[in-house]
Amino acid sequence: MASDARTGLHDYGSVRYRSLKGRAVVITGGASGIGAEMVRAFAAQEAQVAFLDIDETAGRALAEETGAAFDACDITDIPALRETLARVEARYEGVAALVNNAGRDDRHAMESVEPEAWRRTLALNLDHHFFATQALAPGMAARGGGAVIMLGSISWMRGRPGMVGYTTAKAAINGLTRTLARELGASGIRVNCLVPGAILTERQETLWLTPELNRQFIDLQALKFRLDASHVARMALFLASEESAGCTGANFVVDAGLTQN
Repeated sequence: MASDARTGLHDYGSVRYRSLKGRAVVITGGASGIGAEMVRAFAAQEAQVAFLDIDETAGRALAEETGAAFDACDITDIPALRETLARVEARYEGVAALVNNAGRDDRHAMESVEPEAWRRTLALNLDHHFFATQALAPGMAARGGGAVIMLGSISWMRGRPGMVGYTTAKAAINGLTRTLARELGASGIRVNCLVPGAILTERQETLWLTPELNRQFIDLQALKFRLDASHVARMALFLASEESAGCTGANFVVDAGLTQN
């Protein structure tokens, strides 16, 4: 059921992207949060959706709900990631769009970070963006083009403390996006970065959200309502569709004006 902007827009049939119908879309980290909402959004557009996640229980449940195909995969295991993407690409005889969504915004004090944890954070939030793109770009190029969507975060733009590994990874994705847009543009592949703001998710509500923090976000935003995952999913639909055919190498910020402060 559709609702107004203050509670999110979940009726993904309100706009039809005809260029997405029947096209294969791969979403990493798609079993929960923003990724799960993207799965729902692309499925509603009648795309052929395949999503990867390490959470098999949530993945199977979402696949049953949406009709999307779920592939269990630890995206930090690059050989396994490559193998899974090759299997998905063969299943659909090509992939039109890749959404590099998987990530984990764990909090950590700077003084507590050890090398192993640092590398783990980068593996979770950065490495797979490159290797998934590397795996699917040749096939996209052979078919005349495609769309790659990176998932950034305004946390690095705002210099948020308590998550230095995460913000470092998200800042690096900005540079990766710009470079790959140049690398792949001649092959007709668009590479853009979708940058969410303070998005209300089940994880945020469970781990961090307090009434005070909720008020702070509203006060800092230009638009006075909390964003949810559907607002991000709608931008992903646009960036994967041919409606964004002239867009590459750019950040598309969905933050209700939070970074204006």
